[in-house]
Amino acid sequence: MQIGLFTPVFNQLGFEDLLREVGKYPAIRALEIGTGGWPGSSHIDMAALLASPERVREYRQKLQDAGLTISAFSCHGNPVHPGREIAGRDDKLFRDTVQLAEAFEVPVVVTFSGCPGGGPNDATPNWITAAWPPEYAEAARWQWEERLIPYWRDAAGYAEQHGVRVALEAHPGFCVYNTETLLRLRAATGPALGINLDPSHLWWQGMDMPAVIAALGDAIFHVHAKDVALSPAKIARNGVLDTKSYAEMSERSWLFRTVGWGHGELEWKAIVSALRLTGYDYVLSIEHEDALASIHEGLSSATAMLDRVVLNEPPVAPWWL
Repeated sequence: MQIGLFTPVFNQLGFEDLLREVGKYPAIRALEIGTGGWPGSSHIDMAALLASPERVREYRQKLQDAGLTISAFSCHGNPVHPGREIAGRDDKLFRDTVQLAEAFEVPVVVTFSGCPGGGPNDATPNWITAAWPPEYAEAARWQWEERLIPYWRDAAGYAEQHGVRVALEAHPGFCVYNTETLLRLRAATGPALGINLDPSHLWWQGMDMPAVIAALGDAIFHVHAKDVALSPAKIARNGVLDTKSYAEMSERSWLFRTVGWGHGELEWKAIVSALRLTGYDYVLSIEHEDALASIHEGLSSATAMLDRVVLNEPPVAPWWL
């Protein structure tokens, strides 16, 4: 298992400056690179690379010279958005990213499931969180049967044709937001679709990570290393659903934190152990979204903890086995 980095934290830097900056953190051996959408695309010119195998070779050589690989390309968007222009833009981004992953021999593309409207005439996405009143249940049925499953059956098939797997990041606000919704969509679309497991999005919903990991099993294609700090006093009063701005840090029920600043080393060891039990032996990609820590403080802290947690020496069987 390797430690990686999701690169939007350095979106202010160009590609070569990014490589120099990442070199300050020797534990990081892989990069997850955004190609557009919400991650942005500061570190890659996708159109130029798709048009030139030579540029692909040059880009890969620079990574190799820096001792790095690419774990995934990420294009977080909403390809089932009720706005046709937005949906088309994000679908094209996804398909171009799949082609780029094939050209680079990168096995995973990370994105969101997206969220449609609650019916064919809606103009904005509608995340359904309850089965009542009755129109909510009907809206959820329409979303899944008329938009989500048909889109992802086709999109996952497209990725599979190009030798790429799709890792959907479960996140509230989108139709795939927990274990059950990911497995439901996977069952309807096929094994090329799985999850980019981000513990921070699941912890604040109240999930137990080893239980989640055991249930997902071989559907785990990629993992984000990101933490969340929960406020028991605010959750006791208001619960975990919180629409306040992330800038209102002292008022929120939870905040994204760097690894180790929300959950301790023992809990992260439990995650790594559970991943190993499923056979996952890929990358833990650090995503720094901690407004209370500088980039250097956050990455230094995260890499130090993960370096202790990810023990890469081969296990030795106990004497009685």
